[in-house]
Amino acid sequence: MKHTLWLALLLAAVLTACNRTPKPLDPASATAARAQLDVLRDSVDTRWTQMMASDDAKIVATAQILSELERNPTANKEQLQQLSRANSRLKARRYQQLTMQSTQIDQYDMAQDSLLTSLRGILTATGPGSPNTTVRNTFDTIGEYDGQVVGYRVQYDRAAKQFNNYLLLHQSELQSLGGKYKQLAPLPLFELQE
Repeated sequence: MKHTLWLALLLAAVLTACNRTPKPLDPASATAARAQLDVLRDSVDTRWTQMMASDDAKIVATAQILSELERNPTANKEQLQQLSRANSRLKARRYQQLTMQSTQIDQYDMAQDSLLTSLRGILTATGPGSPNTTVRNTFDTIGEYDGQVVGYRVQYDRAAKQFNNYLLLHQSELQSLGGKYKQLAPLPLFELQE
């Protein structure tokens, strides 16, 4: 009987210990602020990654078209090689998330637009039926990527604004965490600031 009572008490203790529900976070605590800020930062990073992947795909598709056009015996090889070099330099010229400024964004956009305008001119000059359907379809795909740029930037800015606003509202809680949270600064936006 003692043995059964002891076993029952032990079982009750184990079940009680295993049945603990987590305590809710105080929404005003530094821990809650850190958790929310991390979620907002993940959202910003996801938007940035999607935007960069789309831009990278545009650069790769442009390189494929230029490579295909160079195979044509009547192509202006020197012009195509210049365009290929310009396309290869685009990633190095591209603005960076933490340091972007409107002048950098404008310069990058102009360089890419100039390249695509030149490529469009070459494709138009070759006339119907040449170059092949794959090249024309790839160029159409580049146009689709190009058309998505504004949407990606708007989505990024929306996420970055939420991050920036939260950072400003909860600055004191985040400062108390120290480390990387003490040095966080608002993210630059594509939208022009007044």
